[in-house]
Amino acid sequence: MQSAPTVAVFGAYGHTGRFVVAHLRERGYRTVVSGRDADRLAALAASAPGLVARPASVDDPAALDRALSGASAVVNCAGPFATTAAPVIEAALRAGIPYVDVAAEIEANVDTFDRFSEPARAAGTLVVPAMAFYGGLGDLLVSAAMGKDWAWADEAHIAYGLDSWHPTAGTRAAGAVSRERRGGRRVRYTKGQLEYHDDSLPVLDWAFPEPLGLRPVLGEFTMADVVTVPSHLAIPEVVTYMTAEAARDLSAPDTPAPAPAPELPSGTADGPAPSSQTFVVDVRVRRSGEPERRVLAAGQDIYAVSAPLAVEAVDRILSGRARGTGVLSAGETFDPSDFLGALAPHIRVDF
Repeated sequence: MQSAPTVAVFGAYGHTGRFVVAHLRERGYRTVVSGRDADRLAALAASAPGLVARPASVDDPAALDRALSGASAVVNCAGPFATTAAPVIEAALRAGIPYVDVAAEIEANVDTFDRFSEPARAAGTLVVPAMAFYGGLGDLLVSAAMGKDWAWADEAHIAYGLDSWHPTAGTRAAGAVSRERRGGRRVRYTKGQLEYHDDSLPVLDWAFPEPLGLRPVLGEFTMADVVTVPSHLAIPEVVTYMTAEAARDLSAPDTPAPAPAPELPSGTADGPAPSSQTFVVDVRVRRSGEPERRVLAAGQDIYAVSAPLAVEAVDRILSGRARGTGVLSAGETFDPSDFLGALAPHIRVDF
């Protein structure tokens, strides 16, 4: 019997990384855990049988090569991705293996598309950035709404209905890097391009399905979907929204990091437990002369659900259920409706 493929996880001991490791093991993959902190790697490897620890840092290409030796794919969970994405992608290209990350940073994802599309295509391999809650899920939902019969749309609206947002240390670090790169400005996607501005974010009410209901949201609270969706869909206006309470949590310096839901154990032998945070993602795609198309996704813990998204992507790539080479978003390289259906019970989707 052929042994299961090996998948390397860089940043494996981080909050999202630990969920990814647990899902890989649940799916039967042999797992190499990597990152720069050897002590945290050793502790993670000791927590579950079969994990292989290979320390590496992004400024040591030889160590990255050793970490990926024998792996069939790599998942990068280490932010800020403005720092980690390029070195790990380069290591994946040297190894000739596909790369998946969970980057939510807009500019880091732009860099990945701009810098690595041709090298990845020339290497005959696949790079899938933002394969996570922000960027990947929204792209899959918009792509599913477009279906096979819409080649273009006028606008796509993606509303994130989070009941709260307890950011991880990685989220805060990535946000600081993004703000520095933008010089404190905001970003939006309009008229077919990214635009930086100093305008205040508009506030409006959004009718989410119950139990969330009508909630105030911040318009142009721009997430990685403005990179992934337009990378392959002809939609000149892509707008994302965030519930006001979640935006306040994110901006408050004293909001604590996510913790396991009170009704759940602190974790299991196979990984951490999700938080009690709940979410609804409401996607509406509009095209002149046609009825609006709407897709809803709901679940628990935005960090925890990034793991099944990333691991499902790896599984489809390694089993030949991905199309294309180069840098591709989730909605372009996978069948979006089939992919979304495979995410149950982690994410419930309603067309």
